[in-house]
Amino acid sequence: MEETSLLRLLFLISLLNCPTNQASLTVSPSSSQIFEGQSVSPSCEEDDSSAGWTLRRNTTRETRTQCGPDWGRRDSSSCNINYMDPAESGVYWCESREGATSNSINITVTGGPVILQSPVLPVMEGEDLTLTCRTKNSSNLPAGFYKDGSFIRTEPAGHMTVHHVSRSDEGLYKCLISSVGESPPSWVSVTEKPMTTSPPPSSLPHPDATSSDRPHFVFRLVCHLVVFCPYCISTFIMVSLYRDRATGNYRSVSMVMTLPTQAEGLEDDDVITAVTTEYHF
Repeated sequence: MEETSLLRLLFLISLLNCPTNQASLTVSPSSSQIFEGQSVSPSCEEDDSSAGWTLRRNTTRETRTQCGPDWGRRDSSSCNINYMDPAESGVYWCESREGATSNSINITVTGGPVILQSPVLPVMEGEDLTLTCRTKNSSNLPAGFYKDGSFIRTEPAGHMTVHHVSRSDEGLYKCLISSVGESPPSWVSVTEKPMTTSPPPSSLPHPDATSSDRPHFVFRLVCHLVVFCPYCISTFIMVSLYRDRATGNYRSVSMVMTLPTQAEGLEDDDVITAVTTEYHF
C-alpha cells in the first residue's frame, strides 16, 4: 500500500515538472485594425511543432473555423490572408490537437478611410503606449485622440505616445482626422508588471562581499562552532558508553573485607576472611 502511494506521488511530481507546450499568436502587420483589401498574416509562435497548433477564428458568420480548409492559405505556422473583408473581423487564436489555446487577438477590418493602429497584445505597466491615426495614404496628418469617448488631445503628427502606462490607461481608444473621418474604436489592455522576488539570504558570504562583512561572518562561524562542539562531544561519549554496555565490556571491582578477630577463643591464624562478590557497573 505504501509503495502504491509512493508511486502515485512520484507520478504527480513528474506531471508537474513536465513542461507544457504553449503557443502565442502574433499578426503582421501588428495592428488591431486593418483596412479592407489589406493582406494579413497571423502566426502561431509555438514551443513544439509536434503539438499540432492550428489557427482558428470566430466571426459574425462563422465559428471555430480553421485556416486552410475554410479561409486563408496555411504556410508552416503562419496563415496568409491576401484580402481582408469587413466580414472577417473577429477573434483569432491558436489551438492544439489536445485543445490547449493561446492568447486571442481581436482584428477589426474596416471599409472606412481611417484606422487606429494600436498594439494587438496587452501593454505591460511601465511601458510606453504608441497610437497612430492613419489613412490609406498617410499617417502624418493631425489627429485628435479619444479614450472612452472623452477627448484627450490633438497630435499634429498623427501619433500619440502615453509614457509609463498604468492600469488607468486601459480603455477604448479611437482617433479622428478632420475632413477625412473617424476610426473604429479599439480596446487597449494593460497588464500588471510581474513582481520581482529577491533571493533568500545565504549564510555564506558572496564572493563579492566587502571586507567589512568578513569579521561578522567569522564571528558567526565561531559562535556556531562553540555551540556545536559540546553537542558532538557529549553525543560521542554517550555512544561509546552504549557500545561498551552492549558488548559486555564492564569494569569489575573486587572488594575484600576482613572480619575483626574476637577477643577470646581466636588466634591470629584463625582470622576469617570474606570476599565479596564482584559488582559490575
